[in-house]
Amino acid sequence: MIYNLTKYNKAWSTKKLKDLGQFSRGKSKHRPRNDPKLFEGGVYPLVQTGDIKASVLHVSHHEQTYNEFGLAQSKLWPAGTLCITIAANIAETGVLSYPMCFPDSIVGFTADLSQTSELFMHYIFTYIRQSIQNSASGSIQDNINIDYLSSLDFKIPEKNYQDRIVSLLSGIDKKIELNSRICSELKSMAKTLYDYWFVQFDFPDENGKPYRTSGGEMIWNDQLKREIPKGWETGTVDTILKIDNKSVDPQKLGSNIMEHYSIPAFDEGQMPAYEAANSIESGKYVVYPDCILTSKLNPQFKRLWDPFCDTNNAICSTEFIVYRPRNTWSRPYCYAILNSDEFYCHMVGKAISSTGSRKRIQPDVSASFPIPIADEATIKRFNAIYGPIMENQKELRKENRELTKLRDWLLPMLMNGQATVE
Repeated sequence: MIYNLTKYNKAWSTKKLKDLGQFSRGKSKHRPRNDPKLFEGGVYPLVQTGDIKASVLHVSHHEQTYNEFGLAQSKLWPAGTLCITIAANIAETGVLSYPMCFPDSIVGFTADLSQTSELFMHYIFTYIRQSIQNSASGSIQDNINIDYLSSLDFKIPEKNYQDRIVSLLSGIDKKIELNSRICSELKSMAKTLYDYWFVQFDFPDENGKPYRTSGGEMIWNDQLKREIPKGWETGTVDTILKIDNKSVDPQKLGSNIMEHYSIPAFDEGQMPAYEAANSIESGKYVVYPDCILTSKLNPQFKRLWDPFCDTNNAICSTEFIVYRPRNTWSRPYCYAILNSDEFYCHMVGKAISSTGSRKRIQPDVSASFPIPIADEATIKRFNAIYGPIMENQKELRKENRELTKLRDWLLPMLMNGQATVE
């Protein structure tokens, strides 16, 4: 089977993947794989299949690091290696941004640069991924191996034309990656700002000096078990936000296209999918432009979503909690509270599981999180700084969604020869 053969690319050469470069399977010999002895004091990046799946083009994030003992039972692959997952998340690919180790559920591919490139093969795999996953589906544990990979046949154009395709597609992906990095920096700035104002209470006083550090008067609060600025009140998330449980049956809305937020896509690195309303199961929550979404499910409590919808045409899974600010002007302040580490810890600590299922937080428990509430003037001053940071993140994510749609529209036509790059 030639995965990308069409009537448009018959003139391209037919090549097996094994003829286009070299394979090397990841190594993780030590058992158990999570033995602390592998990681204590580690400095060598280790990536897993989930890190590959989460990447756009380059793998530039890792959660774990091997130490010398860990490295000795593994291997450090150079930057530029194409990673191909062969278990769990099958046929996902990404190019290493820096030297990393990876386990035997990942295969490293180094291209013969006279014939192809790691980036071009990344896009080939992106195009045929679903076909590979379908062929592997149904086994006890869906997986593939190096023999399977090496036997794959592709239609491959001349190298100089491959490079033109890569230049176009990677230009889009690099812009997506840049936007994501900027969003990450903005998110860190926003968290620091919130902490400075509402945890340390060093917001600018009437003279522009940090309130608490400059001797601003503090009073003990029994509800919060700490001191807060004099004149501030206390309350809960429910004081400033209301939980909106308005539901709708999408199947009764005809064939209108709606924005559908679902838990699998509820991630900072992924855009919500568009689906036909009549193809979605009944019983979804309505999402309005001023809503803020959090997941009921652990470990996704830290995922916070600011919807893109500009009109009342969006819905979400009932695995979300849908919040709406009680005062529209307070939205940035409300978002900052839901985005705080303190609120996240509350969600994790209060989550419960039933009948062996994943931990969930009940909406009313989420809404009971206690908070200090500043006077309106202070909140509005905070909003004037925090709001633009929020909007910048939102616009960058919105741009990424459009870029992703453009790339996903171009890629199949370029990989099967239907469209050409001059």
